[in-house]
Amino acid sequence: MSKGLAKEDVVRAALDTLDAEGLDGLTLRKVAARLDVQAPALYWHVRSKQELLDEMGTEIWRRISLRLEERSVDEPWRTALAAYARIARTELLAHRDGAKMATGTTMTDVEVLRRREPRLAAMMRQGFTVRTAAQANVLLHHFVIGFCIEEQSVIQAKAAGDPRYDLRDRDARVDSDAYPLVAEAGREIFEDDDRRFAELVELILGACEGLRSADDAAGA
Repeated sequence: MSKGLAKEDVVRAALDTLDAEGLDGLTLRKVAARLDVQAPALYWHVRSKQELLDEMGTEIWRRISLRLEERSVDEPWRTALAAYARIARTELLAHRDGAKMATGTTMTDVEVLRRREPRLAAMMRQGFTVRTAAQANVLLHHFVIGFCIEEQSVIQAKAAGDPRYDLRDRDARVDSDAYPLVAEAGREIFEDDDRRFAELVELILGACEGLRSADDAAGA
């Protein structure tokens, strides 16, 4: 089987292993076992766990870029960036520890990078410079990654029966009668991830509008 083993097979098995074992339990040996081969058979495609993570991260961003390609490149920049945030969150949350896994990885498929060109060009047509378009994308990208890492950690803790994120328990520990603002803030932080994500994305898009306006002012 190792003779006909393709890189796509390895990445698919690695993502399945991630779902089953989590990031801490992901090893080349376990991926190989899932493929019914010995670990050295994987070395034709990945020589270390970091290279495996690079391939897995690239696959996640490939899926995101392909979904974005289905959208009009001429849509307003706010609509485009908001769509990126939603799509990226969906794909990162699709796998256990998906966001944590994807951090710090190197893109191995240059085509994924090249797909960004039309969307960066669209942002420039709408008033950004290369610098501020990059800043806007980095700002949103880092927010999505961080939000998803925290979100997945809480989801998994709750699923394991961890009481720390039970709001009633938290209110009791905080003493919500004496500290009502802290208790109310906790409900804002830990309830309705979808709503909070959408609201925070809008705040970030407002900051991106400031970047674009600064470009307009500089060019005036």
